[in-house]
Amino acid sequence: MRILIIEDDRQIGDGLKMGLTQLGFTVDWFQDGESGRQALSAAAWDAVILDLSLPGMDGMDILRSWRQAGHDEPVLILTARDALEQRVEGLQRGADDYLCKPFALTEVAARLQALIRRRYGQLQPELTHGGLSLDPSSHRATLHGEALTLTAKEMMVLELLLRSAGRVLTRAQLEEKLYSWDNDVSSNAVEVHIHHLRKKLGSETIRTVHGVGYTLGSAP
Repeated sequence: MRILIIEDDRQIGDGLKMGLTQLGFTVDWFQDGESGRQALSAAAWDAVILDLSLPGMDGMDILRSWRQAGHDEPVLILTARDALEQRVEGLQRGADDYLCKPFALTEVAARLQALIRRRYGQLQPELTHGGLSLDPSSHRATLHGEALTLTAKEMMVLELLLRSAGRVLTRAQLEEKLYSWDNDVSSNAVEVHIHHLRKKLGSETIRTVHGVGYTLGSAP
């Protein structure tokens, strides 16, 4: 899942980017308000972490402009402004959750997972397809009860396909979710991940729609 961070504190932003990346998220980080505001239209984000005190443009103004433009990405406000009226204002302007500094990385990750579940209309923490099960929070995948050994990118591809059951994802859509703007992506990276997943899950579990992309196939 791809996360946009808009945070001007270098220590906090770097810690969030590094920590969330290690937890299996794809992360891009912007440090000023105007660049962050424009970034929302430049990629398919699953959730946004937004600081309020930003150079160039206040976080509340960014949030208002996004909602007025019709952007529905879930937004987690992360800020030192802990007064009740400011928390209420943020929620009223369209934020989906609110977390005050200082914070624990594990709580940020848990709140992001909850926001992403709600966005995809999934109430249960585990994603399933027949005998295949994936818990994005613990990064644990099983097939008929047996643990699967997956790389971070294989886990991300599998999560994307499970969350998009019934839909076909193009290679470009998968690349956009798997890689941040900092990454160099080889032309066949997605195909390699799909190939390895099929070897581990069964060749029919992921179906190729020729000329379009990939979708879930027969339940294992």
